[in-house]
Amino acid sequence: MTAPTPPIALAGGSAAATARLASPSVSVSDRFVAQLEDVCSQVSVAAADRAEASRDWWPLAMMWALDGQVGGLAAVVARPADAAEVAAVLDLCDAAGVPVTPAAGRSGVCGASVPVHGGVILDLTAMSGLVGVDQASLTIEVLPGTFGGDLERTLRADHGLTLGHWPQSMELSTVGGWLACRSAGQLSTRYGKIEDMVVGLDVVLAGGRRLRTGGGPRAAMGPDLTQLFVGSEGTLGVITAARLRVHPVPTAERRAAYGFASFLDGLDACRRILRRGATPAVLRLYDEVESQRSHGTAGTLAVLLVMDEGDELMVEATMTMVSEECTDALRLSNELVERWMQHRNDVSALEALTRKGFVVDTMEVAGPWAALPRIYREARAALAAVPHTRAATAHQSHAYGDGACLYFTFAATPPPEEREATYLALWEAGTRAVLDAGGNLSHHHGIGLHRGRFLAEALGPAHGVLADLKATLDPHGILNPGKLGLPSPFGRVAWP
Repeated sequence: MTAPTPPIALAGGSAAATARLASPSVSVSDRFVAQLEDVCSQVSVAAADRAEASRDWWPLAMMWALDGQVGGLAAVVARPADAAEVAAVLDLCDAAGVPVTPAAGRSGVCGASVPVHGGVILDLTAMSGLVGVDQASLTIEVLPGTFGGDLERTLRADHGLTLGHWPQSMELSTVGGWLACRSAGQLSTRYGKIEDMVVGLDVVLAGGRRLRTGGGPRAAMGPDLTQLFVGSEGTLGVITAARLRVHPVPTAERRAAYGFASFLDGLDACRRILRRGATPAVLRLYDEVESQRSHGTAGTLAVLLVMDEGDELMVEATMTMVSEECTDALRLSNELVERWMQHRNDVSALEALTRKGFVVDTMEVAGPWAALPRIYREARAALAAVPHTRAATAHQSHAYGDGACLYFTFAATPPPEEREATYLALWEAGTRAVLDAGGNLSHHHGIGLHRGRFLAEALGPAHGVLADLKATLDPHGILNPGKLGLPSPFGRVAWP
């Protein structure tokens, strides 16, 4: 796979698309485009190319697409072939004061790759492929535009290895995108999130300066600069290569499913499992409504799906501990796990619901075990209280020793003229409830444009430190302006 998958067709065709957000937008001259063509392999100013490159899978933007709109509209698309071309493009844009929005798979759901101030979309999908494999050290080097499915298939078929990173967007997303937003895969309880997998990065800063981060295992050489760029969503630098930890393809796998009397009972069982040191690859708990909707069980059960993989001895020990902590639950058929494994990456329902007039989205957050019951109760109640809401449910999708991710799903059916207002009200209500209850703003979808308005509050004084870093590394503010709630020299983003 070498190209992004559009989330939904733009009404009236891509070439006719207009910008939805009334933010100050930077256009480019013919002379600038000619200079760009001199340093970058592929450059396009075609209207259709610019519109398609200017959007991602943000559910609100899918509603805009029904009106033939994208969030922001790039003036030009640059598709570099290597890191040298990335550096040349950034040097040119920095000197000219042109904003640059890095993008690749564009599967994000928070508007992080929307060029709110126009300028250049830096499409990194031409920079793809596995560069090197160190079997002895179990590390690989891979380019940022490599799509997840392609990487995993190559690792397994040619090297007997796995990254262990399986986001729902596996076929839609790229390695660079994973790193940019601190992505989590569905097996993160076993393998960790992407920030746990990264060993080092190649990064290009604004102005074209190139650097290489990382070193030996657990190096003590000052602050970890690799983690500075992981999660920065293209605002501090552009990732041009990554070195990641991998694992041998697992030789054993076991599955189990349980039904609990309540979601909170199931949460406590998950906490006890992690407390004992067991880290099953999958530990997914659905509340009673989602269990009935997704797994066809009785509405009084909260379903827990468990799967582990790896060395036989480790898997046996892990599943034994799981079984011992689920003695009060009803043992269910392993077919529930099998069905989930077969359909876990299906994202087709989002377009269909959007076309039917639904306002639908997911909100993934995380919190400590002690706070999760309150987060679950209060966020669901806040979402359900928003007018026109039809459903507000949750499941626990990723679990760790200190806490877990709660993944809320909500749907509403407002009148057409109230769709955007209802979407904003749902996010405002849900986010406020989560923050007030002791949760955090995002577990793995990132911040982007959509959640940027909450980030200063969530980080407190640390947000000012982030702004200082941005000003130091990108003094002209050209890198993905308008994101992470950071100040922008191009003016205020007209959002929300």
